[in-house]
Amino acid sequence: MIRNIAFDPFVPLAALLVIAGFAAVLMAFAAWRGLRGWPWRAVAAIGVVTALANPALHQELRDPLTDIVILVVDDSDSQSLSDRAQQVAFARAQIEARIARLADTELRVVHVRDGADNRGTLLMSRLAEAMANEPRGRLAGAILLSDGQLHDADIAVDFPAPLHLLVTGRSTDWDRRLLVQNAPSFAILDEEVILTLLVEDQGAVPTNIGDTSQIIVAIDGGPAQSYTIPVGRPIEVPVVLPHGGMNVIQFTLPDMEGELTNRNNSAMVQINGVRDRLRVLLVSGEPHNGERTWRNLLKSDASVDLVHFTILRPPTKQDGVPVNELSLIAFPTRELFMEKVDDFDLIIFDRYKLRGILPGDYLDNIARYVEDGGAVLFAAGPDFATADSIYRSALSRVIPAAPTGIVIEKGYKPRLTETGARHPVTEGLGGLSAATDEPEWGRWFRQIELEPQSGEVVMSGADGQPLLILDRVGEGRVAVLGSDHAWLWTRGIEGGGPQLELLRRLAHWMMKEPELEEEALTATVEGNAMTITRRTLSNGARSVEVEAPDGRITALTLDEASPGRFTATFEGSQMGLYRIVDGDEQAVTVLGPAAPREFEETIATRDRLAPVVAATRGGVLALADGVPDIRRVAQGRPAAGRGWIGITPREAYVTQSTSLKPLVSPLMWLVILAALSVFAWLREGRR
Repeated sequence: MIRNIAFDPFVPLAALLVIAGFAAVLMAFAAWRGLRGWPWRAVAAIGVVTALANPALHQELRDPLTDIVILVVDDSDSQSLSDRAQQVAFARAQIEARIARLADTELRVVHVRDGADNRGTLLMSRLAEAMANEPRGRLAGAILLSDGQLHDADIAVDFPAPLHLLVTGRSTDWDRRLLVQNAPSFAILDEEVILTLLVEDQGAVPTNIGDTSQIIVAIDGGPAQSYTIPVGRPIEVPVVLPHGGMNVIQFTLPDMEGELTNRNNSAMVQINGVRDRLRVLLVSGEPHNGERTWRNLLKSDASVDLVHFTILRPPTKQDGVPVNELSLIAFPTRELFMEKVDDFDLIIFDRYKLRGILPGDYLDNIARYVEDGGAVLFAAGPDFATADSIYRSALSRVIPAAPTGIVIEKGYKPRLTETGARHPVTEGLGGLSAATDEPEWGRWFRQIELEPQSGEVVMSGADGQPLLILDRVGEGRVAVLGSDHAWLWTRGIEGGGPQLELLRRLAHWMMKEPELEEEALTATVEGNAMTITRRTLSNGARSVEVEAPDGRITALTLDEASPGRFTATFEGSQMGLYRIVDGDEQAVTVLGPAAPREFEETIATRDRLAPVVAATRGGVLALADGVPDIRRVAQGRPAAGRGWIGITPREAYVTQSTSLKPLVSPLMWLVILAALSVFAWLREGRR
C-alpha cells in the first residue's frame, strides 16, 4: 500500500492562485501598516486557501512485477566449431541457475540461427525482436552468448539496461581461408580468363605453418591440377574454359592441422563460356531464291562473322569476254579450303555441285576438318541427285545420306519424326510437341530423295521420305537438308513457317552450343531447390544420382515433362558443390556459396559488439575464463567487472486499486475557519 498527500481543489487552480495572491497582498499591506490583529487574520486567510485546496489522502494498492533478463544464444553454424557448442551449453545452464536464484527476476531465452539466403548471423535483429515482445520498463539486462561474428552490427538497438557479451572460442584458435577476390561472369572460349585469389590466415597462426600453400583447381569436377601460391598476398590465376555454357571452377586448399574448419578452404566460381565470334563460310553453288534466306539468317546474328561466296562464273563458262574486263574476283579456293578452313566454325554448301572449282584434295581436307571437330551443312538442291553431286567426292565419307537420284516434285508439309519431336533442334518447332501433330505451316514443293546411311532423321517430307538428317562424324557434326525450298516459308507461301527458328537452331547445334545438345544433363538452382533436367533421344524411365558436398549420394527418379525431356526437383540441405550423374552424362552445380557467410570469418572477436556493449555500461568477457557471476547494480552504475556482470532492477509494478479521501471534511473546515475568525476577533478586542 502506497500513501501520499494529494490536492483536489474545490475551485479551478487559476482561481485558487488568484485568491491566495490577493490574500497575501492584503496581509502584507496590513503588516506594513502595523494594523492590530493582522497575524490572526493571516492565519485565517491561510486556512481559507487550504480549505479551498482540499488536501486529500491518496492511496494505491500495487503488485510488483518481476525484472526480465534476455539471454540470446547464438546457434549459427560458426558456433559448431571446436568446443564452442559445449561452452554455450555450459554457460546457458549456469546463467539459468544464477538468474533463478535472484528474487523477482525472469529469464527469456531466444536463439539465433543462420539467416536465410546466406545472410549470416543476425544477432542484433534477434535481440530487437526479443525486446519488442517484452515491456520495456521491465528489461533489466541482456546477455549474448556468441563468438561475436555477426552480420547486422549496423542495426541500432536502444537497450534500456546493461548489455553483456560472453564470447566463445579460445585464444589459441586459428584458421586458413580461401577468397576469390575477382572473377568475371562471362569469358571468351579458348582465351585465358584471370581470377584473383587470396589465401589468408587468421587468429593465432602457428609459427611452423609456412608462408605458401597448395591449391587444387578443377573444372566441372574433372581432373584436378595443383599449384603453389603465397599466403596473405593476392595472386592471379589464369584459366581457360573448356566448353561453352556454364563452367563450374572449384578451388580447394588442403586441410591444415589445428585449423578451426575446412569449410572455407574451398571456393567455387561459375563462369559462362561464350564464343568471341562464330565464323561461318557460306558457299552458294549458284544464285537461287533460297540463297538470301541463308544470308539474312546469318547476317542477322551479331555474333556471326559471315564469309559468303556465290559461284557466278564456273571454269566451264567461255563467252569470249576478255579477262581484264571481268569485274568478278577469282575464287580464293586454296586459301579458304586448305590454309584457313580450320578458322571457320561452320561451312555451308548451299546447292553446291562438282564443277571443277574445288580439287579432290580440297574436298578431302574438308572431310578431315569435320572429323577433327568442324561442322558442315549441306543444303541440297536438284544437283545433289545428279552425277555432279558433291556426294560423288571425298566428302561422301562424312555425308550421312546418299542420294538415290530421284527428285520429288510435289507439294508436302515437312513433319517431325518421332526422334525429331525429342531432338533439341526440332523439339516444339512451330508449336509442335509430337510427331503426330498436324503442322499448320505452308508446303514445300521439291525434295531430294535420300537414303540415310547414319545419323538421326529429325524431319520427313513427301511420302515420309527423310528431309533433315543430323549426324556426328568423328569430333565434328554434319547435317543434310534434302530440299532447297525453305525460302518458301520466308516468303510466307501458304502461311509460311518457322524457317528462321529451324535454321538458327540447326546452325547453332552444328556449332556445338550447349543448350542444343541432344544428350545433356543440366541443373539450375533457386534458393535451396535444384531443378535437374535430363535431355535424351532414348526412351524409358530416367534416374540420376546426386552427390552432396559431404559425399552422400541420393538416387532421384526423373519425370518426363515432354518428349525427350525429364525433370526433377531436389532440395539440398548443404551448401557447396553437387555432382549429378546419369550414366556417361554428368553435371555439377553450386547450391549457395562454397564457403557460407558463417565461415568467411571464424575467429571469435569482441570488436564488433564492443561499442554497443560499452554504450550500456555492460561488459565483454571470455567464456574460456569461466561463466561470470550475476549481480544487481543501480541504474547508471558500471554493470561489469572482473568475473561478474550486472543487471539493473526496474522496480516495475501494476496498480490494482487507487483511492482519494479528504483529510478534513468541508463541515469541519467551516468549523475550523469560524473558530479561527472568532479567536482572531477576541484577541484583537482584548488588546
